[in-house]
Amino acid sequence: MLVESKVFGEIEVDDAKIVTFEDGIIGFPDLKNFAIIYDEDKKDSKISWLQSMDEGDFALPVMNPTVIEANYDPYVEDELLKPLGELNAGNLCVLVVVKVPSDIKKMSINLKAPIVINVDNRKGIQVIVEDDYPVRKEIYGMLKEAKEKAQEGK
Repeated sequence: MLVESKVFGEIEVDDAKIVTFEDGIIGFPDLKNFAIIYDEDKKDSKISWLQSMDEGDFALPVMNPTVIEANYDPYVEDELLKPLGELNAGNLCVLVVVKVPSDIKKMSINLKAPIVINVDNRKGIQVIVEDDYPVRKEIYGMLKEAKEKAQEGK
């Protein structure tokens, strides 16, 4: 599928890599088809993009929450996950949305509303968890520190 992305320009995405969100994502119920895109110029970046295939101007920066919160394990009711089919450690992908304001030092992730994907059948949902996870957890300092440690190890 070909999409004109605001972030990446014209990109071709293999249909086998498109994730379907039957109910859309929070705030955007009409956007149903997405692909996870990695910036080729930033191979070591922890942030990727959830690019809408329905609306090229819409892409959310996302990341694996365990990069910041190693023990991230929110409780999600089984009933909410039923549309995804059989989930297990091998086919489960959890992402959180990254907010990047004009002051990059205030960059944060939303641990309250994770995106859950079954990579086997490429179905996804975004849920709001009942746990006491924050909507905004600032991450700039943590990412900077992790990058510095990685560079020291080279």
